[in-house]
Amino acid sequence: MSFQAYLDAIEAKTGLTPRQLVDRAAERGLDAPGTKAGEIVTWLKEDYDLGRGHAMALVHVIRNGAAIGDRHVGTEGAHRDDSAELWLDGAATKPGQAAT
Repeated sequence: MSFQAYLDAIEAKTGLTPRQLVDRAAERGLDAPGTKAGEIVTWLKEDYDLGRGHAMALVHVIRNGAAIGDRHVGTEGAHRDDSAELWLDGAATKPGQAAT
């Protein structure tokens, strides 16, 4: 699964865009330096029933923003991402996506 696909699946499950979840994490102080990943994972499990893999994708975004490494950009296979910049504002508004 690509990194972006993880974020899209989180949105489908929670009804919240990744950016909204990042904002909620900030409201709780979970974006503060030194916050343990386990604290964020626990919050996402308790409030949104997210599993560890999906939660860890959000941990990355909460800590680092939308930029990811380009290791899988333009490659083939299940982990392929189209860009090294993740789209956080919802699948329906993603550039290049057909309206449904």
